[in-house]
Amino acid sequence: MTIRERLDISAYLVIGAENCTCPVEEIVEAAVSEGFTCVQIRSKVATAREMIDTLEKSAAVIRKLGKSDSVALLVDDRLDIVLAAREMGIKVDGVHVGQSDIPVEVCRKFLGEDSIVGLSAPTDKLIEYVKTQDVSQIDYFGAGPLHKTATKIDCGMTADGRFITHDFEEIAELAKVSPIPVVIGGGVKVDDIPALVATKVGGFFVVSAVAAADNPRLAARELVEAWHGK
Repeated sequence: MTIRERLDISAYLVIGAENCTCPVEEIVEAAVSEGFTCVQIRSKVATAREMIDTLEKSAAVIRKLGKSDSVALLVDDRLDIVLAAREMGIKVDGVHVGQSDIPVEVCRKFLGEDSIVGLSAPTDKLIEYVKTQDVSQIDYFGAGPLHKTATKIDCGMTADGRFITHDFEEIAELAKVSPIPVVIGGGVKVDDIPALVATKVGGFFVVSAVAAADNPRLAARELVEAWHGK
């Protein structure tokens, strides 16, 4: 079974060097050790070489924990970095793109059928998207924002400068109509998890809730336990 076939987005970490006060791989190790199932490396400031170095170190941590076959390592937006990292022998499992990034079909063509391709957009737009578009090449949707978030300040912002978040009712509607799993993010905190579970989405994603926590390992554990109702 490929990692695409066993993809688990229940506890999904998005992280880049600008989000951390310590090396990215240390946060990745803490999160994966406590049950996080998916890791996306995302940075708008790192160079390609820096991104590849982060991927190499993160892949090594996941391998050391014996979870290379179960925890997906993805890259935000940069298909070129995924391909370059793979050429260097780094196990990178796929890419996550937005609706204005490289088209999903192009990602699938270059990465192959065993790779993971995720797509993100605001929740309301995804509800319309799934009604009109072929989603057979997409493995999961990333949706939100649930709350306003400092790690992606334009997330949820409209063309006229208004800020729109999405309530649990709207998220539940997306989960109901979507033929593929949905992961929700945007300022998610541990107190939000029970309500997210009730919407029947596939999981939650966080950045600062773990990466900026005083104790990332404890923060990761609390989020995972809340998801599993412990």
